[in-house]
Amino acid sequence: MRCPFCRIDNDRVVDSRSGEDGVTIRRRRECLACKRRFTTYERVEENPLRVIKKDGRRVPYEREKIRRGIEKACWNLNVSVEQIDHMVSTVESDAFEKYDREVPSSYLGELIMRELRKVNHVAYIRFASVYKEFKDVSEFMEVLEEFVKGRGALPAGVQNLMKVHAGHAPASTNESAAVTKDEVSRSRPKA
Repeated sequence: MRCPFCRIDNDRVVDSRSGEDGVTIRRRRECLACKRRFTTYERVEENPLRVIKKDGRRVPYEREKIRRGIEKACWNLNVSVEQIDHMVSTVESDAFEKYDREVPSSYLGELIMRELRKVNHVAYIRFASVYKEFKDVSEFMEVLEEFVKGRGALPAGVQNLMKVHAGHAPASTNESAAVTKDEVSRSRPKA
């Protein structure tokens, strides 16, 4: 393995452990040239899975695309790297368990939404708003209402948005606007 620091291909394995997900091996290595240590991960290369996109194209499955989508949904929220790693591993293992060669992107999207729903309400709504490609606000509100029925209460700002959309003005319009503006500014990822 080439050292990431000095670029010399001369190292030894100091420690090997099974990863938490049971499908990876974590190896600590020491470069014999510069004496610095680094970590590598090893996983079984399975049959290459392809993703069937909405338009029918088939593209190679990329674990990093799943990670990036989840990270964008969780941006600036109280979601740990470990939680993101767990979600990515769960989505990946479920996809590989159910499909041998090709997996529909819609299945991956639903798996991601399922995992985000368990971890963070706002991340779930963010991902759903992009994934579902809403045509108008009413479609978005349907998903919010469905979410509330299945999960329980949403943050106050989102509840107030739903009341306004349904034609029921909140008790204090100024208070609602302030909360909603604060919710939106905290939950919107940078482009």
